[in-house]
Amino acid sequence: MNILIAICARGGSKGIPGKNTRLLNGVPLIAYTIRTAQKFAAAATGFDVQLGLSTDSEDILTIAGEYGLHTDYKRAAHLATDTAGKLGVIKDLIAYEENKTGKSFDYVFDLDVTSPLRTVADLQAAMSQLEADAGAYNIFSVNIANRNPYFNMVEQKEDGYYGLSKKGSFVTRQSAPAVYELNASFYIYRKTFFTQNVPTAISDKCLVYLMPHICFDLDHPIDFEFLEYLFKHNKLGFEI
Repeated sequence: MNILIAICARGGSKGIPGKNTRLLNGVPLIAYTIRTAQKFAAAATGFDVQLGLSTDSEDILTIAGEYGLHTDYKRAAHLATDTAGKLGVIKDLIAYEENKTGKSFDYVFDLDVTSPLRTVADLQAAMSQLEADAGAYNIFSVNIANRNPYFNMVEQKEDGYYGLSKKGSFVTRQSAPAVYELNASFYIYRKTFFTQNVPTAISDKCLVYLMPHICFDLDHPIDFEFLEYLFKHNKLGFEI
């Protein structure tokens, strides 16, 4: 079976300028994802793993090359805007890599550069989970949510007043149904996800992989400081 690992990193970023190449504990952020992808590929048995890079940035192309990820592909301008969807970007990369290699990819991994706290073991376990459910289109990584819509999340009602986001009479968060938050670290898609033109990653046939460790997306500048602290003081409790 053939696997494409898609690493998508555009040059423009409003929240954290240059975040994909920003140094994190002395290493460009994108390098963590490249290294994990390379380790997964090296450890894979029964799979032919291809790494693909989608970017519009010459700086990212150069840095990725320094860490062993080379490509002739460059993302089209219309796929590098603030409004361009991720799935369209991945589809374009799939088409390029299949045309270039002559392969047809059975699975596509999307590893998000800005959520690097994933391990090879995470990817292997999630892949096994998806393989075991023939009806599932995809699987993505999650953590237990810190807030629960049945217990301590509210939204505005039609009458203008506020109430719980989801109906329930739970008096403790522990007694409310478990809910999960996407940590954006990785998504794994079967080929049928794309051939069926499923419009969003949260499909009607998706699975979740519950991370057994801390994982979060780097959305704000202070997130880099938090994560750098964890690296420098060996607080992660696992290696990536």
